[in-house]
Amino acid sequence: MIEPIKPVIWIGSSLRDLRTMPDQVRRDVGQALYAAQQGTTDPAAKPLKGFGGARVMEIVERDASGAYRAVYTAQFAEVIYVLHVFQKKSKRGIATPKQDIDLIRSRLNEAARDYRERQN
Repeated sequence: MIEPIKPVIWIGSSLRDLRTMPDQVRRDVGQALYAAQQGTTDPAAKPLKGFGGARVMEIVERDASGAYRAVYTAQFAEVIYVLHVFQKKSKRGIATPKQDIDLIRSRLNEAARDYRERQN
């Protein structure tokens, strides 16, 4: 049985931020999000450390202008929430900067509130 495609809800400035990225990065992120909508995981997506396994996923894209990230959660049954989209600028290691992690946590809480409200 084919699962229905889940809608995507953009939290905060995530959609606006994605629109500022290079065309190929936008296409690749869109492809990975489409896979999530279908209930699968794109090869570019991996669990974001510090969020309990596959609860929060990070799409990793690179091009000549740098490294880009899109963070989403598919933990809710009927919807995909895009929590944060950004260009990674850290020169020190591969870890996601604490400022971005804090923003992702805040937006994950916002997504949980939104999901609860939609259920009522």
